[in-house]
Amino acid sequence: MDTRYLQTFREVAKWQSFTRAAEVLGYAQSSITTQIQNLENEFGVVLFERWGRKIRPTQAGEVLLAYSEQLLSILDEARGQLSDQAQLAGTLTIGTVESLAAFYLPPYLQKFRQEQPKMRVLLHPGICNELRQGVKEGAYDFAFILDRWQEHPDLVCLNLGEEELVVIAAPGHRLEQAHKVVAEDFSGENWIFTEEGCSYRIIMENVLRKANAAVHSSLEFGSMEAIKQCVTYDLGIALVPKITVKEEVKNGTLIILPFTHPEVRVYRQLVYHQKKWMPQAMRYFIDLLKTGDLDRTNRTRKNAL
Repeated sequence: MDTRYLQTFREVAKWQSFTRAAEVLGYAQSSITTQIQNLENEFGVVLFERWGRKIRPTQAGEVLLAYSEQLLSILDEARGQLSDQAQLAGTLTIGTVESLAAFYLPPYLQKFRQEQPKMRVLLHPGICNELRQGVKEGAYDFAFILDRWQEHPDLVCLNLGEEELVVIAAPGHRLEQAHKVVAEDFSGENWIFTEEGCSYRIIMENVLRKANAAVHSSLEFGSMEAIKQCVTYDLGIALVPKITVKEEVKNGTLIILPFTHPEVRVYRQLVYHQKKWMPQAMRYFIDLLKTGDLDRTNRTRKNAL
């Protein structure tokens, strides 16, 4: 049996879709279907069943999925241990929140690609709780999250520094000229929130609740760009990482209100499983994030200019 069939089976189970698995793996959908059929013939069982518009593993499929995770993990470890060259090739799967993926990670990814050209990097966006769970289940090699500092018994959590959160508004907002803004001042405001379950949305909602600062109305978006656009058009205010609005503030399309609160604090955190075997490329990327060593990348950019 071709072990690639097990990888295909795992991706189909993960995405609950033959089409999505084909996109991720770079196969034709017909190839995905054939590989799953070959697995079913090999074991003499049906592995998937229809569930609304999606599919899900049957009971037999759940059993095989558990064994597949173990087998593929062992195979990955074996490949990494065989030679130094083998450790420099493969795929690194990273779960991350959107704001860090768009505004913090790109220079690190650029340097990693320069130093490890044979490594393929897959980024999967999500909210913090889902990303932690993905690390526990082995869906990600590690996750890069933005949350309050929390420790988990099964996970290694590395604090990479605090990420400043700011409340943004459109120019001309009623609180623009205030020397200092407190939570009570937000009573009756319209808010543009990130998706439900987002760590800093939960923090801000708790702060507003404790201050009895009633939210007049709210909109919810999973996209940072959508949130910024809505605030620009004065549809509400929003709490966002400062790194996501530097250009807009510089250009004058958004303003930062002078609000701080001791509970409104989050940290960039690198999370991986305690039992995770770490190939050389993964150790290199983690060290790169821990040290923040981008000097070589910056020199490369200047030379290109």
